[in-house]
Amino acid sequence: MMTKHNAPFSSELQSKIDLLKARRTPVQLGSVHFDSPLLLAPMSSIGTAPYRLLMEDLGAGGTVSELISCHGINYKNIRTHEMLKIDPLEKNTGLQLFGESPEAMAQAAKVAEEFGPKFIDINMGCPVKKVVGTGAGSSLLKDTSTLGHFFAEIKKSIQIPLSIKIRTGWDHDSVNAMEVIHIAREEGIEFVAVHGRTRSQQYTGNANWQLLEQLGAKAPLDIIGNGDLHTVNFVREKMKTTNCSALMLGRGPLRNPFLFLEPYINESEDLFFTPEDHFEVMQKLVEYTAGYAHSEHTQLISVRKHLIWMAAGYNNVSSFRDLVFKTPELSETMKISEEFFSTQKDKRKRLQDHDSFMTSGHG
Repeated sequence: MMTKHNAPFSSELQSKIDLLKARRTPVQLGSVHFDSPLLLAPMSSIGTAPYRLLMEDLGAGGTVSELISCHGINYKNIRTHEMLKIDPLEKNTGLQLFGESPEAMAQAAKVAEEFGPKFIDINMGCPVKKVVGTGAGSSLLKDTSTLGHFFAEIKKSIQIPLSIKIRTGWDHDSVNAMEVIHIAREEGIEFVAVHGRTRSQQYTGNANWQLLEQLGAKAPLDIIGNGDLHTVNFVREKMKTTNCSALMLGRGPLRNPFLFLEPYINESEDLFFTPEDHFEVMQKLVEYTAGYAHSEHTQLISVRKHLIWMAAGYNNVSSFRDLVFKTPELSETMKISEEFFSTQKDKRKRLQDHDSFMTSGHG
């Protein structure tokens, strides 16, 4: 089930969005065009079609789906095939697949291509045990001797561009991102997103931006830098100074849905997004999820987590969170949320630059 053409945001919010979107500069990575160099990272159970569509509305230059199992695709699992669906309103979306077998990945990529993505992306960065334990995700970084064949099998099965998302290496003693990138180039991979942590770091510590900048300057492919891009100040700084061709935002937009736009606000400009703007974003997400959820309960579960993330930086979040999780109906949840956002005395969201967030992982 796909979304319908829903009503736009209020004129006040839409005018702010349009103003900042107009300041973006498109970017070309390989043969793929993106509307800006700020892209949405793939996140497990988060990067669904409704959320991707919302992020494009709010300035993301392109998006990548949540990681999708090649075996689930090949076994014709209904739920997995639903994850491949791309909304007709989406413009620049890639589908990310994971698996350990080149033959299975090639077969799945061919199926995924039929759903109309701009590109297929190979997950080589997921650090979670259930993925790594099968030999997929960041486990693929451990033995580079097999990667040439792995890439070649997938590449020859599809007509659209192929990209990869990797980490800097398996652990501190095996940082091999540049080696992987050179192999990828030889096999026709068009661009590479690099999360600036090793697999052993999971989502703890800091992303190694010194290494990401070295890769951006010296790698033979376009590099997308990823890691710790959670705040407007850091994103804005990197946009001005990075050697990377583009930046990939993951966890940050969950708490600040305007993170793809705010770096384009001039620092002397009195322009900001209000609590009421955030509630409008949640209303839009509810509209979009209605087109995909199997039931109101499923929709409510999805909306709840986004409400809690989006409330971060405002006052009385803990009591709001408790109330949201105690409310069993979506309509009542939205009434509670409207009251929460509309009664905020401080009209600017206040997020701490170095808050840890979702360090247990998201795929």
